[in-house]
Amino acid sequence: MTGFVGFMNSPVGRILRVVLGLALIGIGLFWLSPPWGYVVAVIGLVPLALGLSGRCIVELFTRPPQHA
Repeated sequence: MTGFVGFMNSPVGRILRVVLGLALIGIGLFWLSPPWGYVVAVIGLVPLALGLSGRCIVELFTRPPQHA
């Protein structure tokens, strides 16, 4: 799984997530009718934000818990 997370945190993976997020937002706002179009557009914000920030959501589930 670390190979996948490594790829998703690479520049290519980040670009793919940004493109996916923009595509979902575009499809949601311009192709689907409300209210489902709005739902898809909001879901598109997740990969867009994570791609821009450089984080992978899978990383949250694959790391062992950190103890204080």
